[in-house]
Amino acid sequence: MVAIGTLIAYWIDYGCLYGPDNFTWRFPIAFQCVFAVIVLVMMINLPESPRWLLTHHHEEEAATILAGLNGLRRDDPEVLVQMGVIKDAVRKAGGGGKVPTKLLFTNGKTQYFRRLLLGGSSQFMQQLSGCNAVIYYFPILCQDALGTDHNLALLLGGVNMVVYAIFATFSWFLIERVGRRKLFLIGTVGQCFAMVLTFACLIPDAPGAAKGAAVGLFIYIAFFGATWLPLPWLYPAEINPLKTRAKANAFSTINNWLWNFFIVMITPVLIDSIGWGTYLFFAVLNALFLPVIYFFYPETSGRSLEEIDLIFAKGYLEKKSYVLAAKEMPYLDDSELAAYGHQLGVNMGDEEQGSSDGSLKEKRRLEEDLLPQQGAQA
Repeated sequence: MVAIGTLIAYWIDYGCLYGPDNFTWRFPIAFQCVFAVIVLVMMINLPESPRWLLTHHHEEEAATILAGLNGLRRDDPEVLVQMGVIKDAVRKAGGGGKVPTKLLFTNGKTQYFRRLLLGGSSQFMQQLSGCNAVIYYFPILCQDALGTDHNLALLLGGVNMVVYAIFATFSWFLIERVGRRKLFLIGTVGQCFAMVLTFACLIPDAPGAAKGAAVGLFIYIAFFGATWLPLPWLYPAEINPLKTRAKANAFSTINNWLWNFFIVMITPVLIDSIGWGTYLFFAVLNALFLPVIYFFYPETSGRSLEEIDLIFAKGYLEKKSYVLAAKEMPYLDDSELAAYGHQLGVNMGDEEQGSSDGSLKEKRRLEEDLLPQQGAQA
C-alpha cells in the first residue's frame, strides 16, 4: 500500500505539471485530504480490538466483537474459547500492565536488549541503504546527474514508481516462500550492485554512460520494493516477544523516521558536493550491512513467538550464534514446545516466554469445561 500510494502521488504530481503555477503544488498537497477523510469516516464505527478490551476488562464488549467477527452468538463455545486464549496471552504478556523501560535492556535467556537492537537496526539500515534518496529525489537526481529536462525527469520518476509498486507486490508472494533472512541478503546484494552500477556510469560524465546510471536506479528500486520495503516492518514484530513488543516496535519506528529525515536532508548536499560519490557512499553502506545480517539476523519465518523465545534461550545457554541456534532448532508444534523448553531448562509457563498464539493447554482446558454446557444445550 505504501508503494501504491507513492505511485499515485508521483503521477498526480506529473499530471499537475500541466496546470497553472499555483495548481502544480496546491492540488497535490490538498488531494491528500481525500484519503484522510476516507480513513476518518471508516473509523467512526470501528470498534476496539478484542485484545485491548480484554486487557482493560471490558469482557462484554470483547464478546460482542468476537461474536460479530465469527458470525456467532456471544455465548457460543468457540467465542468463549477464543476469549480464554486471548486472556491467557494477555496474562503471559504481563497482564496489560505497564512494562518498565529498563526491561528492554536486559539480556540473559530472554535477550530482550539484543532483540530490541535487531528490530531497530533493520529500520536503520533500510533508510541508510539510500531508498529515500531514490524515492524522494529521483526526478532531481535525473536532472542533476543525468542531465534530463524537468518534464522527462518527472516522467521517469513516475515510471520508477510503477516498477516500485510492481516489485513491492512480488514481496507478498516471496516473503513466506523465501524467508526473511534470505530476502534481506538478496535485497542488500541487489541494492549494492545497483548503486555500484549507478556511480560507475556517472564517472565518465557522458550522456551515454549516464543512461546506465538510470538503469541502476531502476534496478535499485526493484530490489528494494521486493525486499527491504516490507521486511523492517515485519521483522521487529516477530523478533520481539509480546512483553516488550510495543516499546520495541516503537523504538524501531523511531529509527525509521529519524534516519529517513537524516537521509532526506543530506542527499541534496551530497549530490551538490560529491556528485557520483553519493552513490558510492550508499553502495559502501549496503556492503557493510551484509555481514551484520549474515552473522546476527536469525530466521523467523514459520516460527511461533514461543519458538523465537527458545531460539534466543538456546543461543544464550549453549554459548553459540543465535543464527546457528535458529538453524539447529527443529520446527516445533504446541505439544513439543514445553518438552524442548524443559530440555533447555526454560519454563514455558514463565510470563517472559509468552506467545500471541496463546496456550494450547489452556484452550483444551476451556473446551473440556464447555463440554457439559454443550451437552445441556443439546
